[in-house]
Amino acid sequence: MRLVLVADTFPPLRTSGAVQLRDLSRELVRQGHQLTVLLPAADLDGPWRLDDWEGVRVLRLRAPKTKDIGYVRRTLNEFWMPFAMRRQLRRSPLALERFDGVVWYSPSIFHGPLVKTLKRQSHCPAYLIIRDIFPEWAVDMGLMGRGLPYRVFDAVARYQYSVADVIGVQTPGNLGYFDRWQAQAGRRLQVLPNWLGAPAQRRCPIRIYQTPLVGRKIFVYAGNMGVAQGMDRVMELMVQLQTRTDVGFVFVGRGSDAQRLKAQAHGLGLNNVLFFDEIDPDEIPDLYAQCHVGLVALDPRHRSHNIPGKFLTYMQSGLPVLANVNAGNDLSGLIREHRVGLVCENNDLLALKQMAEELLEQIDADTNVLHRCKALFDQQFAVEATVKQIVAALSAQ
Repeated sequence: MRLVLVADTFPPLRTSGAVQLRDLSRELVRQGHQLTVLLPAADLDGPWRLDDWEGVRVLRLRAPKTKDIGYVRRTLNEFWMPFAMRRQLRRSPLALERFDGVVWYSPSIFHGPLVKTLKRQSHCPAYLIIRDIFPEWAVDMGLMGRGLPYRVFDAVARYQYSVADVIGVQTPGNLGYFDRWQAQAGRRLQVLPNWLGAPAQRRCPIRIYQTPLVGRKIFVYAGNMGVAQGMDRVMELMVQLQTRTDVGFVFVGRGSDAQRLKAQAHGLGLNNVLFFDEIDPDEIPDLYAQCHVGLVALDPRHRSHNIPGKFLTYMQSGLPVLANVNAGNDLSGLIREHRVGLVCENNDLLALKQMAEELLEQIDADTNVLHRCKALFDQQFAVEATVKQIVAALSAQ
């Protein structure tokens, strides 16, 4: 198929979304499809730039900056982004291109107008990949009420849903949110789990044996450290376990809470934790090979279901997980059913500490846990199945 993928993140960015779309693009090409990726870019001198990336045509279109700026300015720029992209697309060499299907990735929720134009020009169906349900999760977190800003964002989100022919949500627990959308004829709703491609073999510059944590069993967290993750409980866990000289914690990444957590650990005099800046995603497998348990943290105020990308990387590397998540999250059942770690759903610190210590004993006694983790990844999160599911859904439309 001739497909176009619309997103706002892609390599060389290192976000979890960029990694997912990198692996999706590679697999689409490997399975014989022709792929064009459309991306906003605020740093272009001209209206567009066309690159070849591993057999993928990547068209970057000049649009307002939406990253690392103030909230109000970001919101206004995101509203304008799809219209700016559409205008620059019409000035590019691909203005007259036609496709067999449109795929787009949310977040962002603002791509609807551009996708509608692509659908109309090509008379083709569109597949929306939703990884979080915004603005609902922001309300759950107390970041937003249900006033005017919520109603505006909700209208934008519902517009993008109306453009889609197929929507793929990441867990069964999120299907109910789209019952009304699915009720209209011609629409399809399905579970599209998160995915990853084959692990890379690049050497990681972090060598734990060269740090003060040498010889300890390592709990590792690699990824975003922000409001949605609820990292304060993990910090409290480190305090509880600081007397254990056989246990250490390693945090790698960035986010709104990263520097705060680092300063807090320093202020508490914790000697069982190290913080590192974000590393290349291809270096993550080598980092995990030096560790023993992967950490998953989600703020307990969440009501939606979420299986973070980092959980997939842990499974792919054979790392059991210690998870502190919102009650009822589909992730909890997955961990328990496949016996790939322990999960706390009540945000209780003492319960989390007990689970951490129990898990440390389990990984010594249970030599099959590595194989269960990898088997779960192969069964549910390999990118080969993801591509086949998306292509089949578009072909059926």
